[in-house]
Amino acid sequence: MNSQTDTSEQIDRKTSRSICNAVGERLQQHLRPLESELPSDLAHLVDELRKQDARGRRMRPN
Repeated sequence: MNSQTDTSEQIDRKTSRSICNAVGERLQQHLRPLESELPSDLAHLVDELRKQDARGRRMRPN
């Protein structure tokens, strides 16, 4: 029995990035607190940053 048998397959950078992004988005959705404990003004600014970040990701090539 060979202890160094490598059964993993190599994936390209674009595929790897897509997988990481998908996992990250799902984690953010599932780990997001039900209610924000931030002051409303700060919560609004955080939401704006999230929107800008999402727009930036859509415009950026993988």
